[in-house]
Amino acid sequence: MKSLTRHLTFTIPARMGFENITSTITDLVTESGIQEGLCLVNAMHITASVFINDDESGLHKDYKKWLENLAPFHASPEVYDHNRTGEDNADAHMKRQIMGREVVVAVTNGALDFGPWEQIFYGEFDGHRRKRVLVKIIGE
Repeated sequence: MKSLTRHLTFTIPARMGFENITSTITDLVTESGIQEGLCLVNAMHITASVFINDDESGLHKDYKKWLENLAPFHASPEVYDHNRTGEDNADAHMKRQIMGREVVVAVTNGALDFGPWEQIFYGEFDGHRRKRVLVKIIGE
């Protein structure tokens, strides 16, 4: 069995944003030499996400509106108990919970085995600082 581990870093300039990382992950699968196996992509911060969906700008705007309606940003400790710790990012934790921590994609014949339109995204909900994503590829 072979494996490849990489840590990617992201600094999203806005509080919330999405970045398509599919081509980077595809390149890592090629570098790994794996023909059959699995690729794990995992956000290593509790206010960030990795998810799979369509790369369509209207959908991304809808996500932002939907997430903000579900867990609106509010720095006040009167709104979110978590903000009583001195943080102001309780909403970001909730948004991450909804969007997910990680994805696992099958590798078949040396390529990510996606359905139609599927792409991998890094999602940021408490931006302006550097964060990491783990990529672990295992197989033969």
